[in-house]
Amino acid sequence: MKIYLIGFMGSGKSFWGRSLGHKLGLQFFDLDELVKESAGKAIPEIFAQEGEEKFRLMEKDNLHLITESHESFVMACGGGTPCYFNNIDYMNQSGITVWINTPMEELYRRLINEKSHRPLISELEDDQLRNFISKKYSDRRIFYEQASTTIDEEPIEIQHLIDKIFHA
Repeated sequence: MKIYLIGFMGSGKSFWGRSLGHKLGLQFFDLDELVKESAGKAIPEIFAQEGEEKFRLMEKDNLHLITESHESFVMACGGGTPCYFNNIDYMNQSGITVWINTPMEELYRRLINEKSHRPLISELEDDQLRNFISKKYSDRRIFYEQASTTIDEEPIEIQHLIDKIFHA
């Protein structure tokens, strides 16, 4: 079983991916971590030195590498992963995609403290962050909505997440 967690930055994909992998006895991969390891540098450095396009290509390459070399896993994808290179179609054909649809106010609350670690928002003032989330979420929603299943309950319970996956 291949499970891909998708959703906006700050939605909890990495947290829930680790929990889900542990609970189901599946290997967990964080796609952002895989890109960092393969590049030998942090994501903000990749963005600054090589640009977002290079990052997205590396992201796609790592997505395909793990998908094609592992029978089963849980993967936390980057917030933009489904939006490039037909990645959402590839993930849907390869496994189960789960959209963690966290409310925008909760995303804002989480991201305001994490700006320095996230290249797309690191330079934004707090009031600009809310507008960025709204705009980017609106742009990405069409891709997120193509997921096999959606979790939009807050707070999420691990058993409910598992039930949604097995009923997708």
